[in-house]
Amino acid sequence: MPELQKGRIKGVNGNLVTVEFDTAVMQNEVAYAIVGDKRLKGEVIRVRGNRADLQIYESTAGLKIDDPVEFSGDMLCVALGPGLLTKVYDGLQNPLNLLAEKAGFFLQRGLYLDALDMESVWDFTPIAKPGDKLIAGDYIGSVPEGIFTHYIMLPFRFAGSWEVVSVAPAGPRKITDTVAHVRSADGEERDVTMVQYWPVKLPISCYKEKLLPTKTLITQQRTIDTFFPVATGGTFCTPGPFGAGKTVLQHSISRYAETDVVVIAACGERAGEVVEILREYPTLEDPRTGKTLMDRSVIICNTSSMPVAAREASVYTAVTIAEYYRQQGLNVLLLADSTSRWAQALREMSGRLEEIPGEEAFPAYLESLIAGFYERAGLVLLNDGKRTGSVTIGGSVSPAGGNFEEPVTQATLKVVGAFLGLSRERSDARRFPSIHPLDSWSHYRSIVPAEDLAFARATLRRGQEVNQMMKVVGEEGTNTDDFVTYLKSEFLDFVYLQQNTFDAVDAASDDKRQKYVFAKVIGVLKANFKFDDKDQARRFFQELQLTFIDWNYIAFGSDKFEHQEEVIDAKIKERIANA
Repeated sequence: MPELQKGRIKGVNGNLVTVEFDTAVMQNEVAYAIVGDKRLKGEVIRVRGNRADLQIYESTAGLKIDDPVEFSGDMLCVALGPGLLTKVYDGLQNPLNLLAEKAGFFLQRGLYLDALDMESVWDFTPIAKPGDKLIAGDYIGSVPEGIFTHYIMLPFRFAGSWEVVSVAPAGPRKITDTVAHVRSADGEERDVTMVQYWPVKLPISCYKEKLLPTKTLITQQRTIDTFFPVATGGTFCTPGPFGAGKTVLQHSISRYAETDVVVIAACGERAGEVVEILREYPTLEDPRTGKTLMDRSVIICNTSSMPVAAREASVYTAVTIAEYYRQQGLNVLLLADSTSRWAQALREMSGRLEEIPGEEAFPAYLESLIAGFYERAGLVLLNDGKRTGSVTIGGSVSPAGGNFEEPVTQATLKVVGAFLGLSRERSDARRFPSIHPLDSWSHYRSIVPAEDLAFARATLRRGQEVNQMMKVVGEEGTNTDDFVTYLKSEFLDFVYLQQNTFDAVDAASDDKRQKYVFAKVIGVLKANFKFDDKDQARRFFQELQLTFIDWNYIAFGSDKFEHQEEVIDAKIKERIANA
């Protein structure tokens, strides 16, 4: 092992440490500040002459001028291999359960553990054969990992073409065992194991082609799939003030979305939400597999003992793991909560670096960093030219006071494909999910006909206008036709946009049911009802609304469902017949 390059501390400002060095140091290189018997992990974020600035991912208490620093010669990396699923990591990919066992209630700084269990045995099956020519990302073999087949790939760091010299026979193997021996065109020979390491700041691009995401990702949330759809391999954001229901919405999406693997990046150190995830995920049943939701999830979260700089590490660790499972030919959903906290960490470090600030003191390069993160989403065609994999990224944004004009929200809106803006007004009115139906938008294709969707949005818009007018002139100052338009918009809101997350049936609505029910709702919106007065119109829509809501709570296609539909049709027909 080569001798580590060393330096000396020349300044400490919170978790920013300035180091003087004599040899070569590179940007994003991992370094360790040594205090007593502790080695505190950090990353080079700026190099100026013979001095480097490090962000330390631990408390820097006790560090002094001229204390030693060791440079690793490698960038911040994550371990990729079998065993990632079901794990809960901190931002540096330390397994939190093992950290707790070793450190007790208060986590020790300077304690770093293997991300994967090096002693676990996996049932290896070879795929490649001696003489095969492979490139990075090609499959060498496979092992079963829960409900998935986990492919062992030629490491992403291997450049060019490599010939397989030998492959291990089928049988039990540890992830550190050699499963293949390969030779490059230059004659260099290397061993391949089941585990590989990849720098988190670099996208994994060992695929044939990046494709345009066109298929709708069915989240089984009516407001999203119908009005503001998300594409498989696309991007979306859910900005909203505190208490607007972001966390519950994320839980619903992660549980019911038609995706293979879920990666949660709790990059905001929001302790209450993280505790809820850790408690619920192992007990929640995955409706697709019948197993627990945790069996196909990876959770990355910061600990309270880590400084805010660790939020950046957790974001990149999560997206790198998501890209790795995309290389397996799986569809991955990455949910980051909340990218505002990551941006605040960037602002803090930028201030300590004395950089010229941008808007609201955020760094001037905030937009490029946010864009770089979301650009790592995508639908890709793998090396075999047949299979595809995807990473869909959904970022939660927490603007102060619900102000969507602040820099983080605006920078996010420039790069995402769908904006699911959560409304304090709707949240206070207990209309969940509190996605604002007029402020939100999506560039992706809906599951319902475009003309019907446009009509529904127009009804909502006109209904809001009438509602605002009634606040000024009162209900008595509104004609009956306008009042009926308002009632139709409220009907659409209550029976379709709102969804009961805690009801066993209404919590998830698949695309077939959404299309069927939406067609029925559109029929009501387009119907030419005639009423003698506003009270008669109000009573009719209240009764119809309750009937529809009861319909939402009945299993699709059941006899009870069909009977309730007959009741609805009779109510509608009776009113139209009397017109």
